Amino acid sequence: MSKEQASIHDFDLEIIVEYFSMLKRQGPGSTEQTHKALSFVENLDNNSKIVDLGCGTGAPTMDLAKHVPGKITGIDLFSKFIHLFNRNAESLNLQHKVKGETGTMEELPFEKEELDLIWSEGAIYNIGFKRGMNDWREFLKPGAYIAVTEACWFTNEQPKEIRDFWLDAYPEIDTIPNKLQQMQDAGFMPVASFILPEDCWYEHFYAPQEEAQREFLQLHAGNKTVEEFIGRERYEFEMYKKYSRYYGYVFFIGKKI
Repeated sequence: MSKEQASIHDFDLEIIVEYFSMLKRQGPGSTEQTHKALSFVENLDNNSKIVDLGCGTGAPTMDLAKHVPGKITGIDLFSKFIHLFNRNAESLNLQHKVKGETGTMEELPFEKEELDLIWSEGAIYNIGFKRGMNDWREFLKPGAYIAVTEACWFTNEQPKEIRDFWLDAYPEIDTIPNKLQQMQDAGFMPVASFILPEDCWYEHFYAPQEEAQREFLQLHAGNKTVEEFIGRERYEFEMYKKYSRYYGYVFFIGKKI
């Protein structure tokens, strides 16, 4: 299998987790865009319960914790991420309001209508946008909010190369209007949606990977699987540089009706 043909699904999860644990962010985003999305969320107080699903090592979570009252639980499937998440919270003296727990998006450890805000940057694809909107809604109080980023097409038609790439990685990728309709059908009032600017990809996601990739290849010198994995990550970057006008991440903020 060539590095151009390799799918993310072909690689061992241990390799993927080890690599992305070296990065501050496990997906495109920025502090500025987290704050922008948060500006559409109202009525949080010191008793608010917030959860960040698919939190990774917690870069967006820590940004939230600095600007919202209440307590935040970060949930991620991978214990390595959660270990780093809690260490990051302690280093920022946020451990009193932020706690990471290992868990799955499919079985959340909350009661119905317990939460005031569900947050998820670059992770809802793991369960699927439509399913996430429908399944997670029951855990939110009436009038509570959900805020997620989701991969979307910016055009109705796309070049075959990038369309095939994304349909392999995430078959549920769709246009912004269709995602907004799915949110509304799930019982949310769409409050806002906006496209993440390209610096969220170039400066905050791809640029830090250059050094991480060199280090990762050195750590696993001679490992052909790791070489293929890094080749695949570099190919993804090339696809973004070539086709960024056709797709990107979109922040969706909704209010439970």
